[in-house]
Amino acid sequence: MAPKRPVWSGSLTLGLVTVPVRLYSAIEDHTVHFRQFERGTSDRIRYRRVNERTGDEVDYADVVKGYDLGDGDYVLVEQEELDEIAPGRSKSLDVEAFADLADIDPMFFDRTYWLAPASSDYDKPYSLLLAAMAKTDKAGVAKFVLRGREYLALVRAGDGVLLLDTLHFAADLRRKDEELPDLPDQAAARGKEFDLAVNLIDAMTEDWRPEDYRDTYTDRVHELIDAKRKGDEITPAAEAAEPTKVVDLFEALQRSVEGSGKRRGKKPAAGPKLADLTKAELDELAKEREIKGRSKMKRAELEQALEAS
Repeated sequence: MAPKRPVWSGSLTLGLVTVPVRLYSAIEDHTVHFRQFERGTSDRIRYRRVNERTGDEVDYADVVKGYDLGDGDYVLVEQEELDEIAPGRSKSLDVEAFADLADIDPMFFDRTYWLAPASSDYDKPYSLLLAAMAKTDKAGVAKFVLRGREYLALVRAGDGVLLLDTLHFAADLRRKDEELPDLPDQAAARGKEFDLAVNLIDAMTEDWRPEDYRDTYTDRVHELIDAKRKGDEITPAAEAAEPTKVVDLFEALQRSVEGSGKRRGKKPAAGPKLADLTKAELDELAKEREIKGRSKMKRAELEQALEAS
């Protein structure tokens, strides 16, 4: 596989220390994207820029941007005017200050990147900064320009590599008191109900294993596409369970703690729930359990056979 191309190259600057670095995206989008077609045909749907008054198509070169002032009034702005005030192509990632990671609310985090040394010549200063940040559990706050836009960023130690997180500016975060007028009153948390709630959290606490959590909807979309391509029968997803109405909070908490304790006392499950597995994974599991006739089974039949095995 060809090495990934960096999305940005420049220098990480800390005081008088400068380390040439390259920025690589650490996040990959697995969203299934579709084209649009007219039903009953193989004709693609296309969008055109149309003047809403005349209905005539407008050439892209004749399109200008308009800022809505309200009441139908707009300020028109040319792309050249925006380009003139845009930040230049920055080659510097200047750490302005350090902060405790524990003090940064997760709401500020946007997207994560890997920050790697530009070449092996800079391994020593890079490794020194990585070790120092890991030791202090602090992160560097910086600004830099990526694709013509200025970003607030956080440089922190990862597993053998520096990570850069782009952050939201404080002005980007909505205020809960303005957006959520119906917040509950902050009643004092104490008594038996509070103790049971703490016990329930303790009983359900497990080691963080991100690989245990899958995007099952995307898996099912791929299965749907594959089934339609082959002309196979499509198995609809099971109906979601109706939420239980809480009549007695204390009783509900108590039963939840007891149920969680029973689950934790059971033999660990062999893996995720059958409904969360892909068809290929179900086939593989059926093979391991030597289920006869598995090659001709559809998904629902495989799940039923595996549950009975």
